[in-house]
Amino acid sequence: MPKTNPEARERIVAGAADMISRRGLSATSIREMAKHAKAPLGSTYHYFPEGKQQLATEAVRYTGEWVARSLRKELEKGPAAGLRAFLALWRKIVVDTDFRAGCPVLAVAIEEPPTDEIPPALAAAAEVFDRWESLLADSLRAHGAEPDQAAQLATLIVSSVEGTVAMCRAKRSAEPLDRVAAQLQGLIDRAIGA
Repeated sequence: MPKTNPEARERIVAGAADMISRRGLSATSIREMAKHAKAPLGSTYHYFPEGKQQLATEAVRYTGEWVARSLRKELEKGPAAGLRAFLALWRKIVVDTDFRAGCPVLAVAIEEPPTDEIPPALAAAAEVFDRWESLLADSLRAHGAEPDQAAQLATLIVSSVEGTVAMCRAKRSAEPLDRVAAQLQGLIDRAIGA
């Protein structure tokens, strides 16, 4: 049995997140995720014995935490800085991949579950969206926004940016991000009285 290697496991998870961000979950096999991560299929099953759903769940959580770290850091400077960082992160991904990749969290969230049960990856996507919204709402409240308005605006920011990433991929242009950025910035300014 292979030894546990945190770097190898993380490489597989990051590779899976990248594959899902490009092709979606249904169109990506665990074999392709392993190959993309340059990992043996046997090692992939060693780290993820429950298979594709387990790996996809970890990929969603990995992406969620990666984005949350960036948000937490920038939100220390205020909600406008957090918004700019959130937009810049997704702009870099869509532009650097020539509009071939988006958000793996969104990719998992929009796919039809194979059964009536909520798959773990879909539940993880909901948790990630909640975390991003909470970070934004907390910052908005800390900078003067009313609690209900902060929660609503945080949901609007996350959903707008995620939807805009999909539009950028379809249009092969970052222009939708620019348009959304201007509108969301104005809403933040009004919410915090800037």
